[in-house]
Amino acid sequence: MHSADQKQKLECALYVVATPIGNLRDISLRALDVLAAAEVVAAEDTRTTGHLLAHYSITAARLLALHQHNERAAAEKIIGLLAQGQSVALVSDAGTPAVSDPGALVVEAVRMAGYRVIPIPGASAGLAALSAAGLGAPHFLFYGFLPNKSAARCSVLQGLIALPYTLIFYEAPHRILECVADLHSVFGGERQIVLAREITKLFESIHRCTLAEAMAWLHADANNQRGEFVLLLSGAEVKTGLDAEAERVLSLLLQELPLKQAVQLAVQITGIGRKELYPRALQIKGE
Repeated sequence: MHSADQKQKLECALYVVATPIGNLRDISLRALDVLAAAEVVAAEDTRTTGHLLAHYSITAARLLALHQHNERAAAEKIIGLLAQGQSVALVSDAGTPAVSDPGALVVEAVRMAGYRVIPIPGASAGLAALSAAGLGAPHFLFYGFLPNKSAARCSVLQGLIALPYTLIFYEAPHRILECVADLHSVFGGERQIVLAREITKLFESIHRCTLAEAMAWLHADANNQRGEFVLLLSGAEVKTGLDAEAERVLSLLLQELPLKQAVQLAVQITGIGRKELYPRALQIKGE
């Protein structure tokens, strides 16, 4: 436990502190030290953070509200505090600030003002779900929250079809059905999906199936639609059937042009479709 008389002086800086995504014990000893010693804690919701601090008997820190609606104004306040030589810890309601949560604007403003930003790493819903998903792709793309509206969501998803990476999305319970329906519509039924809900919480569940089976699972039990979701979708299969000449053309073009232009030109030169060339182009770039 921490208390005011145990408080140690922190360097004047902005500390970006990851907090638990559910289980309150998923917090690092270093994060507790920083929260106990920081002169100000900038929090997405002061009530949520107040509960966390009280759980660990941290009472000395002054709380400052910092959320998506006041982030720019709060950044100016934080820079003012740093100018006075104070230490500030930045937290979100759960997980890591600035990762699908407020914080990036503050970090940028603090850096531009010449002050140090120190990350205090910790829990991540996306990585926790990925570690338990069993999807074998060596690479992943963390997308975070998709657009709320179906048309905009489908437009984004269309641009991800060819990527040979595990795709990681966050989704709220009231949109989970329409989001999964759009995933099925855009990607088809063959791809594997992992629906990870309530990660680290009491009713945590991690279910893997094909996209064709996902809707039935969601409807099988109303509880399956509850809680915060991490959705992990298997990536596009990379076909390596390009002939040597197509490989040579694509490789040469990628050396001279941005990926999109190189693929467009390779389509015209080789007559091979974009769906075959684009994944291979991504692979060559990665190599």
